[in-house]
Amino acid sequence: MNISNFSGFKAPIFNLSILKIQVALFLLIGIQVPEGFAQETYNIATYNIRYANQNDEGNLWEDRAPHLINLIQFHEMDIIGTQEGLFNQLEMVKEGLNFPYIGVGRDTGKKEGEFSAVFYNPEKFTLIEQNTFWLSPTPEKPSKGWDASLNRVCSWAKFKTQDGQEFYVFNVHYDHRGQKAREESSKLLLKKIKSINKDNLPCILTGDFNIEDDNPAYDEITKGNLMKDSKKESLLPPYGPLGTFTGFKWDMLPDRRIDYIFVNDKVKTLHHGTISDNYGKKYPSDHFPVMVKVQLGN
Repeated sequence: MNISNFSGFKAPIFNLSILKIQVALFLLIGIQVPEGFAQETYNIATYNIRYANQNDEGNLWEDRAPHLINLIQFHEMDIIGTQEGLFNQLEMVKEGLNFPYIGVGRDTGKKEGEFSAVFYNPEKFTLIEQNTFWLSPTPEKPSKGWDASLNRVCSWAKFKTQDGQEFYVFNVHYDHRGQKAREESSKLLLKKIKSINKDNLPCILTGDFNIEDDNPAYDEITKGNLMKDSKKESLLPPYGPLGTFTGFKWDMLPDRRIDYIFVNDKVKTLHHGTISDNYGKKYPSDHFPVMVKVQLGN
């Protein structure tokens, strides 16, 4: 090829400054970004923080708390469904994170007993509505259901993002002994989700379910396809250990997954991870937190 044949050709000049001005003008005149482009993502977690038990020698709450708060901050969790927290513990986490929370104590519906509290980042979300129901045949009042050993609750909230997307978060702690209670809790939970989320908004269910995925109570949650296991929906392979309950045992590789995040079809799960962070061969709780990165909406 004779390069001299192209001696009169002049390549177009790419002016980055002009391009920037054009983009700015497009934004000013209201040209919309295509849906799904650069969509906001959020980190949602479930975390049984272990109640402040003075018999937990070597793992007392006052020693664990700073590390637990730091873990949440480091992983930039935006919403955390917690279980087992007592009022004083929740107030400490609230102060450490500077996050408000919703929920009531399971004993009286006030400050007494363990909470299934939901913390949220106030810079990203506006709280629209909140409430709590008991996992029992009388969900509107403090009560123990079926063959459960203890009162159990579900606390839920409706939030709105900065771009106006509304969504629900439900957070539960199932009974650790009563199998009938766990199965009936799943049935009640789905019934409540359907009645509360009438507009089929994005919905996330977090919790310590005290079941593994071969339990009929798990099947009750997933069989109708209303809620799906986020671990199975994750676009990236799940990260971290299989199990979520450690019992504070450093030398035990946990193999029981009892902490879950479920989502409906309005929530896209990008990542799913079980976080096994430690401090000096100690864990901040006797459960690992589970976290997902999600997008909300279609």
